Amino acid sequence: MTKTITVAGDLRVNRIGYGTMRLADAAVWHGPADRDAAITVLRGAIELGVNFVDTSDAYALGESEQLIAEALHPYGEDLVIATKVGVTRPSPAEWEPLGHPAYLRQQAELSLRRLKLDHIDLLQLHRIDPKVPLADQIGALRQLLDEGKVRHIGLSEATVEQIREAVEIAPIASVQNQYSLATRHEEPVLDYTAAQGITFIPYFPVAMVDTAAGSPVATVAAEIGATATQTALAWLLHRSPTVLPIPGTTSLSHLRENVAAADLQLSDEQFERLSASVAAPVAAP
Repeated sequence: MTKTITVAGDLRVNRIGYGTMRLADAAVWHGPADRDAAITVLRGAIELGVNFVDTSDAYALGESEQLIAEALHPYGEDLVIATKVGVTRPSPAEWEPLGHPAYLRQQAELSLRRLKLDHIDLLQLHRIDPKVPLADQIGALRQLLDEGKVRHIGLSEATVEQIREAVEIAPIASVQNQYSLATRHEEPVLDYTAAQGITFIPYFPVAMVDTAAGSPVATVAAEIGATATQTALAWLLHRSPTVLPIPGTTSLSHLRENVAAADLQLSDEQFERLSASVAAPVAAP
């Protein structure tokens, strides 16, 4: 199992990234209550070797991007910052797709300003807007790519059919869908992207995994001298060399635990045992 992954052929990063959504409040509406602590976690991630940071213009209405710049700018040469556009937040409880091309381009410009970047390494379409032709949405991102404001394009919560349609318009570097040992309804997407050399970024990578004492994950964790959370992340890394998990946390100790999962090795037998013993993949919502 390799400890690094190359996204789109030229962005080489370590295989445990960091997702910043948890740095906002519970509704992802306001920034962190303790800004200094959040900055400490972001800087701690870089010190631990994390060089892929994922965020969105919708997290705390752009404050997540501002926080990254405050904590990490000027950025190291190997740091890849991925952000997302295409979701509006009319209220704390609402996440509404908005794929109008002019809106997507505007939000990318705002992300560039907040992040203090002259280009975004990986700009992802946060959600596909069913009210706007996909060709128009990808076309807007392709325009940003052609202008040099975006280096690579990604999708989030996309189906195999949508990925196939998108790649006819622009190269797709990554797909970010929910996936973990316990939530495997996106396996067809993972398999398709792996076959196409597209990086698969599972969000909520340890969601719903039973890590209680005596669980299959806890049993394998004891065998390899790791925590149950680390074992669940190691399962993801073993699942495919194209997988790039982005666990989020507000805790430095949990951050260290997550990053250390990249050093673990599951045997094929342990991987298969976990795959078979954990509950069957849940149905897509």
